[in-house]
Amino acid sequence: MKKAMIVIPARYGSTRFPGKPLASIAGKTMLERVVEIALEAAENCPGTGVLVATDDKRIFEHALHLGVSAAMTPANCLTGTDRVYEALKSLAPKDRPEVVINFQGDAPLTSPSYLEALIIAFQMDSSLEAVTPAVRLNWEALDRFRMGKEVTPFSGTTVTMDARGRALWFSKTIIPAIRNENRKEPFSPVYRHIGLYGYRWKFLEAFVNWPEGRYEQIEGLEQLRILERGHPLYVIEVSGTGDEMGIDTPEDLRRATAFLERAARPNIVLAEPKKRGSKPIAKTKKKVELVAALKEESRPEKAAIKRVLKKAVEAAAESTVFTKKGANAKLK
Repeated sequence: MKKAMIVIPARYGSTRFPGKPLASIAGKTMLERVVEIALEAAENCPGTGVLVATDDKRIFEHALHLGVSAAMTPANCLTGTDRVYEALKSLAPKDRPEVVINFQGDAPLTSPSYLEALIIAFQMDSSLEAVTPAVRLNWEALDRFRMGKEVTPFSGTTVTMDARGRALWFSKTIIPAIRNENRKEPFSPVYRHIGLYGYRWKFLEAFVNWPEGRYEQIEGLEQLRILERGHPLYVIEVSGTGDEMGIDTPEDLRRATAFLERAARPNIVLAEPKKRGSKPIAKTKKKVELVAALKEESRPEKAAIKRVLKKAVEAAAESTVFTKKGANAKLK
């Protein structure tokens, strides 16, 4: 039995945006990019599997072609969470994971570290039942978020939490309202929610059988069902820009494609393996390219960059030399 399972719910789309998971984004299908993110997170969290849950045979076959397991679910699932549950419910009880990560199939800009953070949180605290990540916005990111809200007011969600990290509320409006903005501080008090969830299996089983909450219906946010029932949902703060959007429209797809094409510009070089060994460097190169993209586009905190760079260097296992100018200095 897997300790954890990353489940990717994926629907073919709607009349407005048909074929969404199979849409091309910077040379790959959206589902392919999401699967790659899930596989990298699973590789870094031993005992974690990846499963695509869908009601469409085209997506099912594409997932198998990508080398991951897939499950067919009923077509009448109301939410991605319902689809995740249906996929796992079909498994024998002994094969169901203890921890379930709900990773939407239209989120190709998500960092694998976000998924890893949720899995690690469950490993560190056996009392947790449900967790979700959020990014604290700096002032520049908050300004971009506000501008986006003027065009599409229901895109993007914010969250507030107490001192223990328990979510107080989620909203499509920007909360909290800021009476006096102290822009001398690097970060605003606003946290943008990342639409990614982790559940204990037993909690997920209970959650999908609860009726919709009043505010869940009003805001269109299923996580409010947890708060309305009085259960804790813990928020894990992760490093990022807050620009990690889901792909809901063709315009979102164009913006995400442009982002990935910019991020793909090489700005780091790997030397050839040393003569004493020639271990494969493909996985290490992938990690380093991810760091390069994060540095150029996301500008996360220096501590986060150091952690990921250190992981990449350790993975190289002395068979690869990094020649990026200044890289060694950042690891000191």
